[in-house]
Amino acid sequence: MAGPDEIIHQSMRLKIMAALNAGNRNDAIEFTRLKSLIGATDGNLGAHLETLSGAGYVSLEKRVEGKRPQTRARITPAGRKAFAEHVEYLRSILDAPPQ
Repeated sequence: MAGPDEIIHQSMRLKIMAALNAGNRNDAIEFTRLKSLIGATDGNLGAHLETLSGAGYVSLEKRVEGKRPQTRARITPAGRKAFAEHVEYLRSILDAPPQ
């Protein structure tokens, strides 16, 4: 059995990946919406998104809408694959017979 993906395994990053994975392949979630979905603070979410982005699991799009900066996050194909493998790892633990 493969071990956990240490990047995704952290609880806040797991929530981020689950939220991003739930959408269509091309869906992006705006920062404030994602913050609300997972119950994070601005700084906490920003730091975790940077970690996921650095691993190639999430792409970040920064733009200005009106006069307000806006960040949108999208799961990458590599992130989708890593998340699926991590979920498979968690399922293997849950489905393992008692010892």
